[in-house]
Amino acid sequence: MNSLIDLQEPVRRVVVLRALGLGDMICAVPALRALRAAFPHARISLLGLPRAREFLSRCAAVDEWLGFPGWPGMPEQALDVARVPGFLAEMQARHVDLAVQLHGNGSTSNGLVALLGAQRCAGFHAPGGWVPPGQEARFRPWPEQGHESERLLSLCRHLGLPTADERLEFPLRPQDHEALLEIWPDRERGQPYVCLHAGAQLASRRWPALRFAAVADALADAGYTVVLTGSPQEQALGALIASAMQTRCVNLVGLTGLWPLGALIAGARCLISNDTGVSHIAAALAVPSLIVSSGGDAQRWAPANRQLHRVLSKPAPCRPCAHDDCPTGHGCAHALSVVEVLQTLQDLLDLPSITAPHPPVREDILHGPTPAHPDLARPRQLSLQPDPGSA
Repeated sequence: MNSLIDLQEPVRRVVVLRALGLGDMICAVPALRALRAAFPHARISLLGLPRAREFLSRCAAVDEWLGFPGWPGMPEQALDVARVPGFLAEMQARHVDLAVQLHGNGSTSNGLVALLGAQRCAGFHAPGGWVPPGQEARFRPWPEQGHESERLLSLCRHLGLPTADERLEFPLRPQDHEALLEIWPDRERGQPYVCLHAGAQLASRRWPALRFAAVADALADAGYTVVLTGSPQEQALGALIASAMQTRCVNLVGLTGLWPLGALIAGARCLISNDTGVSHIAAALAVPSLIVSSGGDAQRWAPANRQLHRVLSKPAPCRPCAHDDCPTGHGCAHALSVVEVLQTLQDLLDLPSITAPHPPVREDILHGPTPAHPDLARPRQLSLQPDPGSA
């Protein structure tokens, strides 16, 4: 084992901080797997958000999920100041051997990791950023380029952990398919279908709903059953798309839990979605996908297999965006046309042609430039790995 991790006593307790969402957790699986391979007998706990708990219940690399009361500067969870002293006392009483910060560049999270009372700490730091005193060798600079999984694995390699298995995973079980059949019995008919997921946690990450509806109509005309997916909070969005379509669809928005949703995606011919958690489910299940990246960091979050997964994005000087609602007209989303999406789907699905929607989509309303970014309607697609500094 690399001397950066070697302890005089065996590593029995490991705590990992990654208080992020479902997709972020799926991308962390290779790094968590590396920790498990290095410390097969340790109890590995993950300090995270409630919405990732269900996924972690089937992650073989993690033994338990631990909640936390939030932390200053970490917007993913509201800070409960009154709970912080008791939480820290409880964590310190665990006598953790190793605490690993996989939350990002450490600018807000390294202080929390230092207070967990671990014998050793490891993680990332920003340029010139603070790291726990005496632990500097086990911290490395946060990579500003590359896919999220590779960024996290760079710390594992820095520590000398085994990183041979870089697969994502979404472990389905037979009961997940059975649960899906209870929700959608017609799936047994064997009709080819595509999943369309128009939601995202932030409104700024959503491609316009009417454009999703137009894409859905074209796919229905090509012979696919279109299945709408989403969370219970996105049911109004699903109803809007279903009502805007000229063809019929299966609206399952809000009706599938996490694992039946995975079973649904596993049987789909393709997933069409925004850059959100379901895109990583498709990547883990090796299901073809077309991902619209509006406001996101495509080169960080795009699935690695570019033949199986296509990511469409448009240049914007404000990427990545952390706003809920775009304050500048959402030019990065409006610049991507329905036609471009259909052309990419035609190639991805190996179809002779996908006809344009009817009645024709109003290009002047749905595809025009915005006052804030009049140059963003250029009909071109950014590469998946844009040059550093490009718009």
